Amino acid sequence: MQASNGHPFVRPGWLNTYIGYRICCGIAWAALLAIAAAVARKHTLDGILLVFFGWVIGWTSATIARLVYPPPKKRTSTGPTSFFQGFRDT
Repeated sequence: MQASNGHPFVRPGWLNTYIGYRICCGIAWAALLAIAAAVARKHTLDGILLVFFGWVIGWTSATIARLVYPPPKKRTSTGPTSFFQGFRDT
């Protein structure tokens, strides 16, 4: 993935990392929970917290999977690169 260039506040490529994504998700959830705690009723806040805890469980599961399973290997082609390669005379 190409890093975006020219962002005035963040050095290029910082947002395109897993750690940057984790930090931004944490900031977004903190803001959402703070606003919900200040404005929402207890019943609504309980629902938002339930979704938050479900998200944390999913995030934890994905993080464990990223640590345990190796990344996929690069795919290399052993045959023709297109359907017509080898069938047409050029």
